[in-house]
Amino acid sequence: MEEGAIQRRPVTRVTGRSSERFEDAIAVARALEIRVDGRALSVTLRTPGHDEELALGFLASEGVVRRAADVSAVAATAARHRDEPDMLDVTLAAGVPLDWSRLERHFASTASCGICGRAHLESLHAGLSPVASPPRWDTAALLALPARVRESQAGFEATGALHAAVWCDGALEPRVSREDVGRHNAVDKVCGALLREGRYGAGEGLLWVSGRAGAELVLKAARARIPALAAVGAPSSLAIDLAATAGMTLVGFLRDGRMNVYTGEGAA
Repeated sequence: MEEGAIQRRPVTRVTGRSSERFEDAIAVARALEIRVDGRALSVTLRTPGHDEELALGFLASEGVVRRAADVSAVAATAARHRDEPDMLDVTLAAGVPLDWSRLERHFASTASCGICGRAHLESLHAGLSPVASPPRWDTAALLALPARVRESQAGFEATGALHAAVWCDGALEPRVSREDVGRHNAVDKVCGALLREGRYGAGEGLLWVSGRAGAELVLKAARARIPALAAVGAPSSLAIDLAATAGMTLVGFLRDGRMNVYTGEGAA
C-alpha cells in the first residue's frame, strides 16, 4: 500500500444502544492533473500512489504512447493547497506525434454522459482488432483467483473503499496489482506498469477487476491486447459487445466458486 493512500479520520460508530468514537481508515481521493508537453490534458480523482503508471496507462489507452520509450521524462509537482490538484507533467520523446484536436473531440463526446453517440460507438468497434487467441483457462484456477488476489488488496481491507485491478500471467499467477478509488484508474495503473515492463500490447494474460465489468474497462484491456477480463460483478451489454468485437474472453460474477462466461471460448 502506497504512502498517502490512507488517512485516519474521527468517526462515531452508532448501534441501537450505544455509540463509540474512534479513528477509522479512510481512502484518500485527490485530484491529479495530467499534462503533456506543458499542456493540460486531463484531471482525474485518484488515490495517490503509482501516479506515473496512472499517466502512462491513461496515455497508452488513448493511443498517445505505445511503449515506455515514447516518454522522455515525467515530473511530479505536489499541490501547494488542498483544493488544488497535484500535477504530473509528461514530456513525449522527440518524434512522438500528438493530435490534440482528436483528443479534444474524444473528451468532448464522452465528458457529459460517458461513452455515447452512434458515430462514437461505431468508432469504438472499428478501432478494435481481435487479440491473440486466448488460452484455454483452467476452470479451477479461475474460480480460485478471487481468493488469491484478495491478498494484495491491503487498501480495501483497511478502508472498504478502494477498487483493485490485477494483471495475471498466462498461468493465472498475479503479477501486477494496483488499487484506487476509481476502477479505471486502477486499470490504468496496471497498464502503466505493463508499459514500463515492456509487456503492454504483448497479447497475454488476464485482467481481474473488482466491481463490475464496464465498457471502459473492456476497452482499456482490449487496447492493451490483454485477451481476457474477469470481474467480480456484472458486465454491461456494451462491454459484452466490445469484448466480442475484440475476440476477448469476458467473465463476470467471478466469486463464491462460480462465474458467468459472456464471450470467448477459452474460459472453461
